Amino acid sequence: MPAVRRESSVLHVDLDAFFAAVEQRDKPSLRGKPVVVGGVGHRGVVSTASYEARQYGARSAMPTAEARRRCPAGTAFLGGRFEAYRISSAVVMDLLREVSPVVEQVSVDEAYVDLSAGETLDLSPDGLREFGTALMEQVRERTGGLTASVGVATSKMMAKIASEMGKPAGLTVIEAGTEQEVLAPMSVRAIAGVGPATAGRLHAFGVETVADLARVSEGDLVAIFGQAQGSSLVRLARGEDERPVETHRETKSISVEETFETDIADPAVLERELDLMVARVASRVGRAAVFARTTTVKVRQHDFSQQTRSGTLPYATGDPAVIGRQARRLLGAIDVSAGIRLLGVGVSGLTSHAQEELELGEGLFASVGPEIEVPDSTGEVRAEAAPRHTPQAPRVTDWRPGADVRHGEYGAGWVWGSGLGRVTVRFEGPLTAPGPVRTFAADDPALAAAEPPDWREA
Repeated sequence: MPAVRRESSVLHVDLDAFFAAVEQRDKPSLRGKPVVVGGVGHRGVVSTASYEARQYGARSAMPTAEARRRCPAGTAFLGGRFEAYRISSAVVMDLLREVSPVVEQVSVDEAYVDLSAGETLDLSPDGLREFGTALMEQVRERTGGLTASVGVATSKMMAKIASEMGKPAGLTVIEAGTEQEVLAPMSVRAIAGVGPATAGRLHAFGVETVADLARVSEGDLVAIFGQAQGSSLVRLARGEDERPVETHRETKSISVEETFETDIADPAVLERELDLMVARVASRVGRAAVFARTTTVKVRQHDFSQQTRSGTLPYATGDPAVIGRQARRLLGAIDVSAGIRLLGVGVSGLTSHAQEELELGEGLFASVGPEIEVPDSTGEVRAEAAPRHTPQAPRVTDWRPGADVRHGEYGAGWVWGSGLGRVTVRFEGPLTAPGPVRTFAADDPALAAAEPPDWREA
C-alpha cells in the first residue's frame, strides 16, 4: 500500500461545464446564454448544462424534458459533438503531460496529475498556487477560452474535493495536515466511494457529516459495513487516500446500482428506478465521450442470490432511450415477484464512435411550423418559407441541433433546428461574430455534415 503523501503533490483538473463551454466557444451567438447539451429526444438526458442554464435548475443526468420546463425560452438544447470535445480534451491532456509524465485521465474533461513526478516543481503552498494560476491561464489560452477548476492536495480524493471547492475557474490548495479540518463540516457523500446506500445507512446511525463519521469507532464501522469498507471509511474520514495516480487507465464498462432499504417486488416501481439509473449511466457515458453496444441488468434477490441479463446491439449508442429499452427488456426477463434488494444497470463494449438512429423533427429552440421564424445576426426576426426541391432519396446526415455543417455558398455553420423536411443553419464559428441564419430543404445537395471548426486558425 503506498504511503500517505507528506506534501500536496496530487493535482486534479476539471474543465468547467465542458461540453457546454465548447459549444459556446464555437457558437458565438450562444455566449452568455443558457446552453444544455445532451439527448434532445423524448427520453433524452442532460450531459452538461452551462452555468447560465444551471441558474434555472438544469443539471447533469436530468431528463431533457425537465430541463426544457425549467429553462427560459431561448435556451439552446444541443446534441453532443463528441469529436469537438475530444479535440479540446486532447489539447488539455497534452498540456498536463508537459507538467508531469504521470497523468491519469479520468474522463474527457477530468484528470489527475502526480506533481512529484515532474521536474523542478516548487511544491510549497505558495509555489503550488503560483503554478496552478499559470496552468489555468495556459488552459484558457490553448483551448480558446475554456476554463478549468484546479485542486491540489495530498491525495486524489482531497485534490478532487479541492477543485470542486473553487468552481468555476477556481484554484484551491489544501495544505498537508489540514485535511480533517477541511473535511469535518462536509457531508459524508464528499468521501470517495460513499454513495446513496452507504450514506443512508450512516444516516440511520446519526452520521451526516465527516466530523460525525470521525467520531464513530473503527470497530463499530467494521461491525456495520464489514472489515474492508469499515476500515476504508476510517482512513478516508481522515483524508488518507492511498490510491496512486495511474498513467494507464482504460474504461471498460460504466455502471450504477442501488441497494434498497426494503425489498421491492412491484415491476412498475422497479422500472422507474431503472429509468433513473439509465439516466445516470447515460450521463457518465456522455462525459466519457464513448458509446456502448452491450447493456447489462443486475438483480440481487431477497435471498441474496444474484442474476444478470445482458443484451448486445449491432451498433454502439449513447442514447438513453435505446439503453433504456434494452434495460427494461432485460429486467422483464427476470422474476422479481419475491422482491429484490439490489438493482443495477451498466453498459460495456465501449467505443469512441457511434452508429445511431437519427431523430428528426427536433428544433433547437421551439417546434417548427409551416414557416420557421429565425433571428438574423442583428437580433431581428424574419419568416422564411422552406425552399422547394424535388424529392430525393434521404441522405444519412446528422441534422441534430448543434451539429457542424457546411454549405456550398454560405460556408461553415451549425444546425439551429430541423423538422418537416427542412434544416435551419446558423453560419458562424469560433473566430467570427454571431452569424446569419438560413433555412434549407433537408435534402439540399449544397448542405453537408462537416468537421468541428478549429478555434486555433489564424
